[in-house]
Amino acid sequence: MKQNRHQKIAELITEYEIETQEELAEKLREAGFNVTQATISRDIRQMNLSKVPAGNGRQKYVILRPEDSAMSEKYIRVLKDAFVSMDMAQNILVMRTVSGMAMAVAAALDAMHFKELVGCIAGDDTVMMAVRSVEDTRILMGKIRELIH
Repeated sequence: MKQNRHQKIAELITEYEIETQEELAEKLREAGFNVTQATISRDIRQMNLSKVPAGNGRQKYVILRPEDSAMSEKYIRVLKDAFVSMDMAQNILVMRTVSGMAMAVAAALDAMHFKELVGCIAGDDTVMMAVRSVEDTRILMGKIRELIH
């Protein structure tokens, strides 16, 4: 039962941007699982779920392995250190970086697995990002702003 519930939690937090334990409990109940607050709290601990920025000032649960946490901090540090500016052109997001840092920023962005991001191309001081839609471009810009500030 617990294994099935954990599998469903993993599916739910991948599919939806779940910010609170109450939202997670609601989604589990909709999926046919009878859960309590204590069960949800225990599952979050056992599955090593963590909250990360989801954009628009919101957060969401993700499964974070210990090595991911250190890597995420490194990627965020690369973004913070290299970021100069960003602008959008429809579903293309262009980020200016400190000279020589675009490749590192592109690699960091790709490794962060933003669902809105299709891929990155980097030059010396510019990263071009192909984003799924215009709306996703706005969302991704918000997520990046949250990470660098």
